[in-house]
Amino acid sequence: MFDVRPVAYVIGLLVTCLGLTMLVPMLVDIAEGRGEWPVFAESAIMTIAAGGLIALATQNAVKERMSLQQIFLLTTGVWLVLPIFGAIPFILGATEARFIDAFFEAMSGMTTTGSTVFTGLDELPKGLLLWRGLLQWLGGIGIIVVAMVFLPELRVGGMQIFRSEAFDTMGKVLPRAAEISSSISSIYITITLTCTLAYIATGMNVFDATVHALTTVSTGGFSNYDASFGTFAGPAEYVASFFMILAALPFVRYVQLVNGQERAILRDSQIHVFLIIIGVLVAVTVSVLLTLYPRHPEAALREALFNIVSIMTGTGYASVDYMTWGPFLIAMFFFIGLIGGCAGSTACSIKVFRWQLMMASVRSQLRRIRTPHGLFAPRFEGRPVGEDVLSSVVTFFLFFIVTLGLFAVALGMTGLDFIISLSGAASALANIGPGLGPIIGPAGNFAPLNDAAKWLLCLAMLMGRLELMAVLVLFTPRFWRG
Repeated sequence: MFDVRPVAYVIGLLVTCLGLTMLVPMLVDIAEGRGEWPVFAESAIMTIAAGGLIALATQNAVKERMSLQQIFLLTTGVWLVLPIFGAIPFILGATEARFIDAFFEAMSGMTTTGSTVFTGLDELPKGLLLWRGLLQWLGGIGIIVVAMVFLPELRVGGMQIFRSEAFDTMGKVLPRAAEISSSISSIYITITLTCTLAYIATGMNVFDATVHALTTVSTGGFSNYDASFGTFAGPAEYVASFFMILAALPFVRYVQLVNGQERAILRDSQIHVFLIIIGVLVAVTVSVLLTLYPRHPEAALREALFNIVSIMTGTGYASVDYMTWGPFLIAMFFFIGLIGGCAGSTACSIKVFRWQLMMASVRSQLRRIRTPHGLFAPRFEGRPVGEDVLSSVVTFFLFFIVTLGLFAVALGMTGLDFIISLSGAASALANIGPGLGPIIGPAGNFAPLNDAAKWLLCLAMLMGRLELMAVLVLFTPRFWRG
C-alpha cells in the first residue's frame, strides 16, 4: 500500500522552515515603521503551526530510503504546497490579493518564473518586496537540489546522464539531498552576497541591492519596481548579466572548483556551448540594433547583453521594451527563451545539454545514412550516450512541444488572443517570466488575464520547473497502483 507519510513529513518540515523565513521580512517591516509587520507575524504563526503539526503527525514514518513513487510525489508536492503557504502574506498584506492572484505570485516566485500580477510595486511595503525575493531565492536553491538529487534518480528528461557527477549516496534520497544542500548552500550564499555588494557599488541602495541579488542569483527576475531593471539602466546591467550567467552554470562545477578540481568547470561542454550561444546572439542583436535604430554602440551592447542573458537564463528582467526592436528580434527572443541554461543550475527551460544531445543524435544519424555499415554512437562529454538517455531526451522534447501546444490552445479557449496564448504558455512552461505583446510583454504584467488563464499558467509553471515528466506521471493510474 502506498505510504504518503514520509512525503508528508518532509513537506511538513519544509513548510515549517518557510514559516520561519517569514520572520525576516517581518523584521524589515518593523524597521520600516509602516505598521505592516503583523502580516508576517500572523503568516508565520499559521505556517509554522501547520508545518509543525504535519511533521509531528508523520514523524514515525521517516525512512532513509524512499520508493520511486514517494520521490515523484515529494518532488511535485513540495512545489505545490509551499506556494500555498507562500501566498498567505500577499492575501493578508498591502496587496490584499485574491487567492488566485496570491497563489500565482507565489508559484511564480517559487518556480523562479518571474511573471507578476502585482502593480504599484514601487509603493509596496519593503517586507512584501523582500518576501517576493526570498521566495525566488529559496526556489532557486531548491531546484538545484532537485536537479542534482531527484531528477537524475527518476531518469527525467535525460537527467540520468548526470547521476555520476554528484555524490555517491544513490538510493538514499534524503541523506543525499542534505549532503548536496550543505555543499551548495555556502556557494549559493557567497555568490548572492557578492552580487549584493556589486549592486551597491553601482549605486543601488542596500535594500534594492539585496532583493535584486536574491532574484538575480535565483534567475527569478522579480524586481522592486514596475519598470523592472529599467530603473537601474547603466553599470548595474553588466553586473546583473554577469551574475545571471554565473547562476545559469552547473553548481556541481562550483563544488568541484572549491574542492580543487578547477579543470572540471573549464572542460564542461555545456558551459562552452552556453557562452558561445550568448556571444552569437548578442552580436546579432547589437548588429540589428545599430542598423535599425540610431543609438550609442555601448548602449546597444549593454541592452542586448542584458536582455539576451535575462531571457535565455529564464530570469525575466527587462531593462527596455524589446517589443519595439522589430519583428526579427521579437521572434528571436521567443525562441531563445526555449534554450535555457545548464543542467544543475537555477536556470530553466529545455536546457543546453538536451540541445547538445539532440544535435549529437542528428549527427550520428546522418553519418549512419552516409555510411550504412558504420557504427556511430552519439557522444556527450567524450562519452557514448546510452539509448535510454537519448530516448528520455527525445521524449522530453516531444512532450514539451505537445504540452506547449495544449496550454496555448487552452489559454486561447479562455478568450486570449494568439500571441498572448502562445507566448504566455511558453513563458510559463519555460519559466521565463514576460511573454510577448503589450499586455504580458516586458512592459506589462499578467494582472489583466482572467482567472482560468492564471490557473492554467500556474500549472504550466509547476510542470515546467519540474521538467514535465515528474508531474505528468502523477496523472497515470499505473503510478498509483505501484
